[in-house]
Amino acid sequence: MTAAAVTGCERCGSALEVGDLRCPICGLAVGEPRERGVLPAVREQAKVVRCGTCGASLEYSAEVKAPRCAFCASVMHVETTADPLEQAEAFLPFTVDAAAARQALVGFLAQRRFFRPSDLAAAAALESLRPMWWPAWGFSAGARVSWAADSDAGSGRSSWAPHAGQADVTFQDVLVSASRGLSERECEQLSGAYQMGSAEGEARGPEDAQVERFDVTRSGARRQILAAVESVARERVEREHIPGRRFRKVHVAVVLSSLETKRYALPAYVLAYRYRKKLYRVVVHGQDAGVVLGDAPVSVAKVVLVVAAVLLTLGVLALLFMR
Repeated sequence: MTAAAVTGCERCGSALEVGDLRCPICGLAVGEPRERGVLPAVREQAKVVRCGTCGASLEYSAEVKAPRCAFCASVMHVETTADPLEQAEAFLPFTVDAAAARQALVGFLAQRRFFRPSDLAAAAALESLRPMWWPAWGFSAGARVSWAADSDAGSGRSSWAPHAGQADVTFQDVLVSASRGLSERECEQLSGAYQMGSAEGEARGPEDAQVERFDVTRSGARRQILAAVESVARERVEREHIPGRRFRKVHVAVVLSSLETKRYALPAYVLAYRYRKKLYRVVVHGQDAGVVLGDAPVSVAKVVLVVAAVLLTLGVLALLFMR
């Protein structure tokens, strides 16, 4: 299925997409397809493999039996479901190859961080490297933003002065994660480095790359998308519209005038490395090898050393004050 608009909302006329339960603009409940003069779509029986630990679901491949989850390494199980969900309609191609992803991991492990074990780069061993596309909504919207805030502009003898205003704001291809395998923080940090203009209609990347599926419809993600709109609107207001150098108590109210969504599949490498019998995960951007996110072990000896040093310092200070 594609996210093509099929009809308009009865209240505000905004475009609706297949699978919408409510209008994304005014929230009016959408009737059954026959009530809107649209033939109901036939629900396909889809096979997916789902991780029982993190909940991520991937497209089913008969060639891969009981695969391990690319995100948490748990064994996945085959699931057959009536599938009303949309699939990705735009794929961003991989521009980073597997060798570059491995090198990015080497650089990540070699970073000098005080609390990391000194032998991390030498002792860590690559366990797996999995290329995959993770799902995200890209939304473009027009909105009327009303805002109020205190700032130092025109404050006179006071520290703050109230300000308020309205602004018409346009959003273009703002990404909202639909992934269950990646954390929200990981998705936010990955999103900023994607080349959205490189999107293609078909997947282009490593042969063994997997596609994580969308688990909810656009209506199901409506609250998440609207929260992202408000967050971006707040950042835009703080950067462009509030006068002065300092501000506080920023409040925004957003009224959407349009909302178009597109389902993207975004490339990334998920790597697992082992250090002293424990697995750690690292995510490398599929289009920019300089973006590397991941977990690293902590040296217990260094933590104990720091705690002991702090306690010793406090003890010495206490003795000095007691004299």
